[in-house]
Amino acid sequence: MWNIPNALTLFRIFLVPLLVVVLLTEIPDKEYWGLGIFLLAALTDALDGIIARRTKKVTTTGAMLDPIADKLLMSAAFISLVELQQAPAWMVTLIVGREFAVTALRLIALEKGVAISANWLGKAKTTSQIITVSILIFSINSDRWHVIALTALWITVLLTVVSMVVYFWQNRGVLTEDAK
Repeated sequence: MWNIPNALTLFRIFLVPLLVVVLLTEIPDKEYWGLGIFLLAALTDALDGIIARRTKKVTTTGAMLDPIADKLLMSAAFISLVELQQAPAWMVTLIVGREFAVTALRLIALEKGVAISANWLGKAKTTSQIITVSILIFSINSDRWHVIALTALWITVLLTVVSMVVYFWQNRGVLTEDAK
């Protein structure tokens, strides 16, 4: 259970409250500190998977904790950005709601012996979320980035909704009672 990939995942989880505190308090240069913390956390997400696969240290604990850490990070970041009035609540509700819905689908599928792995659209969604959150954090005290941030947010919402529809469509069989 205790290996470098799992330690990176736990580190990402511990960075989440720090990110929220930095974003939601009045500290000097919070957009730079927040961006640094967020990008460090996003980097650990990339590294933990790469290291686990290359060193053959993939564990059940890591497989369970990694998606939780991802969802905590993205949800906390987006919700903090709503509080800072950087993102509309309805858009963030769609983004966070999709994460819960797809997680529920995966749990139902797992209960029936079916593993649903991430597809390219889900990976594109995650990449767009990281880029969007980064731009939104960076633009906290800058009106110059507002149009770029809003455009990135719209792209993320579109990818979020499309990827959810695709996941549910491709795996609709697991939602029926007779799926095996």
